[in-house]
Order: sequence, then structure tokens, then C-alpha cells
Amino acid sequence: MTEPNPNLAAAVAADPILGATAAELAERIHSRELTSEEVTRAFLDRIAEVDPRLHAFLHVGAEEALAAARAVDAALDAGEQPASPLAGVPLALKDVFTTVDAPTTCGSRMLEDYRSPYDATVVARLRAAGIPILGKTNMDEFAMGSSTENSAYGPTRNPWDAERTPGGSGGGSAAAVAAAMAPLAIGTDTGGSIRQPAALTATVGVKPTYGTVSRHGLVACASSLDQGGPTARTVLDTALLHQVIAGHDEHDSTSTDRPIADVVAGARAGAGGDLSGVRVGVVRQFDRPESYQPGVLDSFHAAVAELTAAGAEVVEVDCPHFDHALAAYYLILPCEVSSNLARFDGMRYGRRDGDDGTRSAEEVMAATRAAGFGDEVKRRIIIGTYALSVGYYDAYYIQAQRVRTLIQRDFDRAFEQVDVLVSPTTPTTAFRLGEKTDDPLGMYMFDLCTLPLNLAGMCGMSVPSGLAADTGLPVGLQIMAPRHADDRLYRVGAAYEARRGPIG
Repeated sequence: MTEPNPNLAAAVAADPILGATAAELAERIHSRELTSEEVTRAFLDRIAEVDPRLHAFLHVGAEEALAAARAVDAALDAGEQPASPLAGVPLALKDVFTTVDAPTTCGSRMLEDYRSPYDATVVARLRAAGIPILGKTNMDEFAMGSSTENSAYGPTRNPWDAERTPGGSGGGSAAAVAAAMAPLAIGTDTGGSIRQPAALTATVGVKPTYGTVSRHGLVACASSLDQGGPTARTVLDTALLHQVIAGHDEHDSTSTDRPIADVVAGARAGAGGDLSGVRVGVVRQFDRPESYQPGVLDSFHAAVAELTAAGAEVVEVDCPHFDHALAAYYLILPCEVSSNLARFDGMRYGRRDGDDGTRSAEEVMAATRAAGFGDEVKRRIIIGTYALSVGYYDAYYIQAQRVRTLIQRDFDRAFEQVDVLVSPTTPTTAFRLGEKTDDPLGMYMFDLCTLPLNLAGMCGMSVPSGLAADTGLPVGLQIMAPRHADDRLYRVGAAYEARRGPIG
């Protein structure tokens, strides 16, 4: 059995800054008990101490973060109101969002040292909210993977056991929060890349409703599936960050102009642990013993019992087409990858290989892509290009989109009966680094429970549900809600969190 990392436990339990929640830090900064600069320095020192072993960060922007912190302090000292409820609290950013003051690599050699001429909308909102950005976190290349082992710059290690994965593709963001290197982080979720790492690291991760967080400046993996979202150590902290980044953006054609659910109110409503009147559905397709590590399933059933004790009515619901979600997802996603990554051709931006003045454009493109893309990216491009080719488009891509519609209808029918759905977040606890690298299908199966949400555009949360009895490693409870009902996630998640108590 693996014991919690003693350095992690000590930092979280004993240090007055590293052990505080983001909400607590914000209150102390705004009351001038602490300065944002002091808080930011504390996390930068923690990064310098811990990250050489865990490799959660690809870039640390110490000077930029401290300058942003000093600006917050100067405004507060001048009597100005905080720019947001999180003003002054630093954050780690997944290296898939463009930034003008730091490289944006997407974990790929293709964009090594690339500097964007503009900030992503999410980044602009973080800056406007007075949130210092500590640095850019490691990820599977172009967000393709479930373990952060596909990064061209080496894997991130799980703070609970450094021989294991923190999940992917956003393992760097989750590991940074879990190891107290940042109180907050931003990730992206295409098929579970926020929720799955959250489950493996005992953090809270949320995939917002598709279209409610701008994708402008988020380097695309699969445009109909990608969604930025928050990670933190508590449900309230996650809600406060969600509130900062959500909202309509005229630069994103898929951005919704509907009012954003009051997620902070949802978190506060659930903080008392009362779920009276809430109907919770257990998805039959996600409650099969043969699909899960015993400790994960035991933890899930204990969590459901806790929801019942909180006053929720728990019923079983049937979503029959969820059984086909994995196949549909791994056709739709590669097709969109094939289209989106065509821009990396050695001609427009990014790296350029083989251009000795004698080679044709096609030869330069081939040399650039061979050197710049890793194996998993190449695999998905090949699959997607094949599925979109003449003679196969109808048989594969169109058929997968039809299955996607059926999955959306399953969700819609389920939410006519219940307020939220629940399931385990992952089939097992964190696996060892290298364990699945030669088994792509086994790696894909790890997203079994998370990817249906992305196909349907719904919202979901992973909240820690304790440690598995058979491994001693973190387990996550997944909560799912209808489109634009993100506040339900936070009410149920906060209520469960309040009743569950501390992890480890």
C-alpha cells in the first residue's frame, strides 16, 4: 500500500500559506494580513523545492508572477476594491493556452519556444481578475493522452506516488495543485483531461458546459470537444475560479451568450452537507464490477451511501448507448485532430525541418512533422485522416456522429428523471509510469467514464472520494449535470465534500 507523500502532507497541513485554501488566501490578502507578493513567493519557493522531482511545470515565470502580485498589492494599498474574489492568489496554467509572456508548447517539439502574439481569452480574464500566473504546466502532447507521458519534455509524476502517473492530459496542472505548488490551476478537458487527473491526485476538477468558457487562444485538439476548466483543492475554490473564466466571448464562435450558472452560490448552498430534495442517478453502464478496480468501486458505493445520508434520493438510470461512447469518441476526436493539426506544416509557424534549399515543400512538411510530432499524435492523425477519406467518411465519421446524438439523447432522458448523475471518475487508481505506454487501447479505456460528457457537451466534476482500500491511492467521484446547470455540480460536490471530511 502506498502512503501519502510526507512532503506533500507536511506542506498542506502545517504551512500557513501552502496549506490554506485559495478562498482563505484571498481573504487574508484583501484584508492585508498577507500580501500577494508574499503568497506568490511562497508558491514559487515550493515549485523550486518540489518540481525537480515531479516535473509539473514546463515553464516558471517568476518575474512575471511577482510583477502581477505587486500590482495587486499596490491597488489594494491604494484603497481599490479587489479586481475579483481571487485577486492576488496565484495560479498554474496548462501549456495549451496562448500567452504573450511565456512559451506555448502544448507539450510538443512542434511548438518548442513558440511565443504567441496574443493572450487566450481565459488568460486575459485571469490577468484582469488580478491572478498572478506562476507558469505553464506539463501535458500530453496537444492534449492527446491519459497519463502526461506523451509530453515531448518528459512525464509528470504523481505527488502521492512518484512512480505513478498523475493522469492526463492535464497531469501537470493537477500535480501542481496536489503538491501545493499552486492553490489553483487551469486545465482543458476533451475527454476527461481535467476530471481524470483530479481523481488520481485527490483534487477537484471541473469540465464546464461546452461553450461557457472561451476556446479563443486554446490550441485546438478537437474543437467540438475541448473545454477549459478549473482545478483546485476544494469545491469552493474551484467554483471561484470557474466564475472568473466563464462567460461569453465574441472571439469564439461556439461561445454561448446564455447567462452563466451561479456556481459559487451552488458551492455555498451545498456547504452544509444537505441534499434534501436532490435526485441522484447512478448510471447502470458505469456500475459494473468487471470494469473497475475493487477499491475504486467500493469507494464509489460508499460515496453513494453518503449522498443518501445527506438526504438525496438515489435511483438507477439506464444510458444504453454509453457502451458505444468510447468507439464513437475515438473516431470523432482523431478526425478533428487530423483537421486541426494540418496547420503545423513547417511553413506558417512552429518548427521547420529539412529546408536546405533543395527540397520541395512537401518534403519539408514531411520532415517537419516527422521530427515535431510524437507517436500518439501521429497515430491519431493517421486514424482521423483514414476515417475522413473517400469511401470511409460515411462508414466511420458520420456513423460516429449518429452515435454521439444517441448518447446526447440518453443524457437528456436521464436528466428528465434526476438532477445529477454519478459514477466513478476512473476505472482504477493511478497506474505506474510506463505500464500502459505500449497499450494504446488500454490507455484509451482509462477514459471510459469521462468521455460521454464531452460528446454531449454536458458539465462534470471529479471530487475526491477518499483513498482506495486496496492501493491507498486517491479515488474520484464523478458528478454530471445537464448543459448550463453547472451550479448543480457544485452543490452536490460541496455537500459530499463537507460530509466526507479530509483525504488521507
